[in-house]
Amino acid sequence: MKGRILVVDDEEIVVRSCLRILGGGDYAVDAARNGAEALQKIGSTAYDVIILDIMMPQIDGLEVLQRVKEAHPDVEIVMVTGLSQIETAVRSMKLGAFDYLPKPFDPDELKRVVERALERRRLLQENVELTTEAGSKYRFENIIGSGPRMQAMYRLIARCAPTSTTVLLTGESGTGKELVARAIHYNSLRKDQPFVTVDCTSLSENLLESELFGHVKGAFTGAVVSKRGLFEVANGGTLFLDEVANISLAIQAKLLRVIQAREFKAVGDTRTQSTDIRLIAATNRDLRAMVAEGGFRDDLFYRLNIFPIEIPPLRERREDIAALAGHFLKTFSAELGKEVNEISDGAMNVLLNHTWPGNVRELENTVHRAVILATDKVIRKAHLVNLVATSPAGAAAVPRTGDELKRIKKAAREKSVEHIEKAFVLEALRRNAWNVTRSAEETGMQRANFQALMKKHGIRLREAGDAPEEY
Repeated sequence: MKGRILVVDDEEIVVRSCLRILGGGDYAVDAARNGAEALQKIGSTAYDVIILDIMMPQIDGLEVLQRVKEAHPDVEIVMVTGLSQIETAVRSMKLGAFDYLPKPFDPDELKRVVERALERRRLLQENVELTTEAGSKYRFENIIGSGPRMQAMYRLIARCAPTSTTVLLTGESGTGKELVARAIHYNSLRKDQPFVTVDCTSLSENLLESELFGHVKGAFTGAVVSKRGLFEVANGGTLFLDEVANISLAIQAKLLRVIQAREFKAVGDTRTQSTDIRLIAATNRDLRAMVAEGGFRDDLFYRLNIFPIEIPPLRERREDIAALAGHFLKTFSAELGKEVNEISDGAMNVLLNHTWPGNVRELENTVHRAVILATDKVIRKAHLVNLVATSPAGAAAVPRTGDELKRIKKAAREKSVEHIEKAFVLEALRRNAWNVTRSAEETGMQRANFQALMKKHGIRLREAGDAPEEY
């Protein structure tokens, strides 16, 4: 069935004619003989297209049109009019009608206008679905993380998203800066406008200038056609400058002018163009240090740093690892068409204890690889051989920076107390006949926290009151 149609006309011959033309099985067609009956039917049934006569007693077509468009703006309405009412028909178009048909009309003409109206409705519905899907995907509530660092970040996103304030996202590579940028855009008043990304690392200075500002034909060797810049493409929306620290000082000066004056010139052009964009920049480098060293303009830094948001590395929010791993497991299982729906305790223990230098991106890639390797429904420790081989216990890499040294020392400290934690849990269970609740009470811990330690060290009771099974 292609669509549901309502024919509204006080002339019986017109109603019968429309029902005969459209009632061949391709459509579900209803009829109403006046405006009041039409409004009653429209209130109880979802129609795709309404064929509506203009001249009717009591409630005329224009009033029905206005009332329907107020309540159901997505319904397409085709007005039917006599030759003397063309001016009124044109007015109806301004009120939201899709088209009008002058009487008398032939069957093919009616079918064509109905098909066009249905096609327009289908395209509009697809657009709404895509926008809703994108908005849902990038709602900041759906960024996975429940710890205090992430909760603080959510509050900042919620504060800045409805504004047009420039945002600077900082954090290590792989922490999800673009995901946060998209979340800000899709929760802003610009969500229906373009979100445009430019990777400032991947382009040379000349190419980046052309990419940002555009160029006119003949501006430089190879410019055989004119090209729109991203400041023009993103007009009305959001421009995301990823790895902004890699922009040269010359481009920084031009970028500063755009931010200040909201105008720019394409390469080789004498005309000035205006732009209305929201700017979100991201970097994994310390811009303040770069300013002090002369590698980044201080005036540009202060223009970008109006609303800074720091995205924490994964090792500083380990409480989110299990939830993230579960999310990626579900995603890649569906993508690869495999029924892998569980991560063993041993494998989860490896994930929880890895230092994750590549952050969330590394975890995502690790789970992706593990799903490919899995031979049944469970990801096991053997499927994480790349992590096991590079775990702190087996790694002998020498740190190159102070931050790396801090991370390795922290990981080593955590590793050094693991055997103490495990012995602590096992001894408590033995003293209390393997009863988890009594063991937690005796040690002064919450039962959930005690169970978390059990899970961390792969301690699982085979049966109630039985000794643990270790993984």
